[in-house]
Amino acid sequence: MGLLQDKFAKYDVPQQFMAKGVYPYFRTIDSHQDTEVMMDGRKVLMFGSNAYMGLTYDKRIIEAAKAATDKYGTGCAGSRLLNGTLDIHVELEKELAEFVGKDEALCFSTGFTVNEGVIPQLAGRGDYIICDDRDHASIVDGRRLSFATQLKYKHNDMDALEKELQRCEPDAIKLIIVDSVFSMEGDLANLPEIVRLKKKYNASIYVDEAHGLGVFGKEGRGVCDYFGVTDDVDLIMGTFSKSLASIGGFVAGDKAVINWLRHNARSYIFQASNTPAATAAAREALHIIRTEPERIQRLWDVTNYALKRFREAGFEIGETQSPIIPLYVRDTDKTFTVTKLAFDEGIFINPVIPPACAPQDTLVRVALMATHTKEQVDYAVEKLTKCFKALDIIK
Repeated sequence: MGLLQDKFAKYDVPQQFMAKGVYPYFRTIDSHQDTEVMMDGRKVLMFGSNAYMGLTYDKRIIEAAKAATDKYGTGCAGSRLLNGTLDIHVELEKELAEFVGKDEALCFSTGFTVNEGVIPQLAGRGDYIICDDRDHASIVDGRRLSFATQLKYKHNDMDALEKELQRCEPDAIKLIIVDSVFSMEGDLANLPEIVRLKKKYNASIYVDEAHGLGVFGKEGRGVCDYFGVTDDVDLIMGTFSKSLASIGGFVAGDKAVINWLRHNARSYIFQASNTPAATAAAREALHIIRTEPERIQRLWDVTNYALKRFREAGFEIGETQSPIIPLYVRDTDKTFTVTKLAFDEGIFINPVIPPACAPQDTLVRVALMATHTKEQVDYAVEKLTKCFKALDIIK
């Protein structure tokens, strides 16, 4: 073997957990995503999906994707800049911009590449990027590509954010980037206070609404709408892979900024444009969310019920205010083991370990959909209580 192969042949952490029989990744699903899925020939309750609206198998969305494929084909064979812009891309961008309350929007092929391509184009040498230390990995990778000075503040600590702002040159761009809903812990960014600090220090705000759209605000417009701060947030990013039941992402803002990004964001102008099927699916999902507010209400009914049940059962669930419910384990080995025990009981949950969290904050994440029932929640609480007690995580 060469030096490259020699280096990576030493990496055997996954194999160690495989040998213990608790490796929790790349588990194969044999059916569509719903509250129940087929795995290894049996039904398993799915509490690990980000499909908050429960729309990934909605027949209307499937038909929209099929119709788009019939009309446009399976792909665009080029970037949006050149030959890859379809009328449905433009229509979806207009609808998304109106939905989140901004002038214009740009659609990308994945949510990850929105942050990866947009952030480096917003702040450069002599500017500042200021991030919450629990921001998503795509934000981390996006800021790493920028030549701006990189600053971080302790999670949701507004005093720490203000101290970082005070370090910045007054006349430089100061871009605060934050998740609206933190994907591992389920808590919300303190957007009202961030907006206050923006105004005090002449900063700008970029909000990642990946887990907020479809869940919070009027018609599911997101956490910015929920807090009433949309006009004070400079850019809003979102993804199609959660509530919008597809794949892709977008960023929305004022005309001048979007015009710059349209011609300079590298993951937009050098990446093949999103497929007709994915674009049409996201658009149809947006229409459904806007016209069926009862879906959002059902999600919140089952979320509030689950939060109450997990607290009553003695789980440590932190400060979550969303359908993301962290069950803290605080031990990597036990996190993997309890994931396996839960699966054996017919419950699919996701383990969260470093680098997705601090070593002392390992957890398993329960995620709810509008299509979950209270009976399914009861079953999950019962079985997870059994698993957590078996490992002496809760008493």
